[in-house]
Amino acid sequence: MPRSGLRALVAVLGVLALVAGCGSGDGGSGKGRRPAGADVTIRVPADAPTISAAVSLAHPGDLVLVAPGVYHESVRIGTADVTLRGESRDKVVIDGRLRQPNGVVVAAPRVAVENLTVENNTQNGVLVTGSAAAVAGSPGRTGGYDTGDEPVTFLKSFLVSYVTATRNGLYGIYAFSAQNGVIEHSYASGGADSGIYVGQCRPCRIVVRDNVAELNAVGYEGTNAGGEMYVVGNRLVGNRVGLTTDSDHQEKLGPQRGAVVAGNLIAANQQAATPEQADGGWGIGVGIDGGSDNEFTRNRITGNVTAGLVLTATADMPPDTNRITENTFASNGVDVGWTFPTATRGRGNCLRGNELRTTAPERLADVASCPASSASPSPSGTWAKPAAPGGIPFTDVAAPGAQPQFPHATTAGATTVPAVPALPDTTGVTVPPVSLLADGARVPVR
Repeated sequence: MPRSGLRALVAVLGVLALVAGCGSGDGGSGKGRRPAGADVTIRVPADAPTISAAVSLAHPGDLVLVAPGVYHESVRIGTADVTLRGESRDKVVIDGRLRQPNGVVVAAPRVAVENLTVENNTQNGVLVTGSAAAVAGSPGRTGGYDTGDEPVTFLKSFLVSYVTATRNGLYGIYAFSAQNGVIEHSYASGGADSGIYVGQCRPCRIVVRDNVAELNAVGYEGTNAGGEMYVVGNRLVGNRVGLTTDSDHQEKLGPQRGAVVAGNLIAANQQAATPEQADGGWGIGVGIDGGSDNEFTRNRITGNVTAGLVLTATADMPPDTNRITENTFASNGVDVGWTFPTATRGRGNCLRGNELRTTAPERLADVASCPASSASPSPSGTWAKPAAPGGIPFTDVAAPGAQPQFPHATTAGATTVPAVPALPDTTGVTVPPVSLLADGARVPVR
């Protein structure tokens, strides 16, 4: 079909859909039928005046391609197999103006969100979820969503790629009650809770790779997220806390267990010009808070003034059988600190083959070497911790610079999101070189 005819078809379908009241962006039932395989590109604003209007016209397999501009709207994608892509990552901006909770909400399977910026939302830049309560609800006291008696319902398969999420009041990119997805090549800053967050999934089958998170309260957080959960090759530098994996009663599917954190650069996480999270963490590279059966391997963890890696318990949920292997620690307040200030203690946690200088308690690498019996109690220590400075409003975080573009954004067709992503083989992952500590350097794509 000639391009002019295609645009005419889209325009006619748009009028019919809008007359039928389907302009909410939720993929309503008022769309006209289209022959199988007749996937189209719907351009904003050429074919539809807003992103939400374009999404409401989209059928499975369609691409919504957005021209440069600032779009003041919240986009909800409720049709499966749709790709939302900006022509320019830095110049296609969905700006919530602090008047809406979410910039983009993905509520259908196999949706791809690519090559755009999402900013100034009171909660999340991009929310991917199978939970109706999360879409409609308010965050809990410490972030996340308390969905009450709602059964766990997973959104199956998603992709967030080449997205910039900045200055959002909760999370930059948030996958909650979702499985089988990838968050990659993205940038998150100014997250008042976390830049990138994965919560309430088991098995997750989620890969978080080649992202940059800086100037957040926490760079990456995984809560009650485990089972084929991979955090690989990310740059988590200049936050208040680099990375946490934790258990929380506020979300379902606790306790957290079964994540792999490999080949990440986790450095200098004591940036004062950042939002302050409710728990007040600061100067920490990695925090394991009630998480169990996780593998932390071949990460470079350096220059975190409180600690490189902290292992502790969450309320009544201990951290058990975590393996800390072949990481490079340097210039941290203490490289590895295990601390259990209450009666709840971990068991079976161990270290092997790490490059490190200081631990609390002392000689931790000797007394808790891998392999360790799952019944062996983990020792506890204390160390000096610097006072955390006050944070700043998330709206005051520095604006990001230009970020890498999605290749061939204007000419590539819609992205096919697989039912299950290819999961990484981390045996070949290496410690990021020290040269990557330079400003702007990125961990090589795996």
